[in-house]
Parts: sequence; C-alpha cells; structure tokens
Amino acid sequence: MPSKTFLADLIRKYTPTREEMAQNKYLAPIAHRFLSPELWRFTRRSVPRGVALGVFAGFIIPVGQIFLAAFLALPARANVPLSALVTFITNPFTFPVWAVVANRVGSFILKVDMAATGGAAHSEMASGRWSWFVDLFEGVGVTVLVTIFGFVVLAIVGAAIGYLVSSFAWRFIVAHRRRKELRLMQARRRDRLADSKA
Repeated sequence: MPSKTFLADLIRKYTPTREEMAQNKYLAPIAHRFLSPELWRFTRRSVPRGVALGVFAGFIIPVGQIFLAAFLALPARANVPLSALVTFITNPFTFPVWAVVANRVGSFILKVDMAATGGAAHSEMASGRWSWFVDLFEGVGVTVLVTIFGFVVLAIVGAAIGYLVSSFAWRFIVAHRRRKELRLMQARRRDRLADSKA
C-alpha cells in the first residue's frame, strides 16, 4: 500500500523499523514506548517535531545523536524514524565543515578576536571574579570553547529553522497531493458523464 508521500516511503526504506529499534540494547529499557504507533506516523505535527529534534541532536552532540533524538522524540510525540534520520546532517564527512561554521558563528556572536585574547581583555578578566573563566579558556582553549558555543547556537537555530521549513514543506506536499487527487476525481467524473451521454 503506497504511503501519502514519496518522502515517507523513502524514510521508511532507509530507517530501522520499530521492532529493530526496540531490540537495540541501549534502547531496551524503554523499548515498549517505541512500539507506540503514534511515534511512527507521518502527521503534520510529528514530522516538524521530528526534524527539529533531529537537527538539534545532530548538532548538540557529535556521537550517539540518533539515540538522543529517539529519546527526545518520546516525550515530544515526534516522528522517531525521521528524527533519527535527520541527525545525519552531521556525520564524519560533514562534521569538519560544520566545525568551521560553528567556530565562525561562535566567534561572530561572542566577538572573540583570537589575536586579541591575550591583551587587555585577558588582564581585565583575570582580575578577580573572572579568574575561573580565564583558567577554563586557558585549559581548554579559546577555539574549542568558541566552536562548542557555535554548535549550541547551530543546534537551537537549526532546530527552529528545520521545524518551520518542514512544516511548510509538509503542508505544500499534502496540498499538492490533494489537488492531484481532486483533479483525478474530476477527470473520472467527466469520463463517467461522457460515457453516460454516449
């Protein structure tokens, strides 16, 4: 039986089934919740939520994002396979590109000039209550912290954009499908009328 959209068929083809995810050893403690059919339906509410959670999980942690997306999908009543699939926005091939983007985003928002971090700003922050912050920067490195902050921003903003884009795309796909079905119904009605007159 064909599904409502081509996208739904594609996602079902390349994502694990409910039973496969329920048998995973990491998901076993909450496997009974994954078997709920509402988490596997493609609806106008579950699809945007699944996309948003997948984007968020993909950016917020570099490893195990599929499991995070699946866990978050449960209370949010989001589409589990879609949220798991969207996490592949960050993968071993795209991660270096996203790391550079995250670093640029973090630098832009924090206004951190890598060459100037050892100057007057450093001496100002090292005096008193900000010393722990300076120690953290020196221990981990400014670039790493700025990149982590950039990933957090990408996770939040990307999830919001993903929700909006997928919501509009879902409405467009459903509206297009309904128009197509309406045209087919009208064509069949015209054919029946033409046959009855003949």
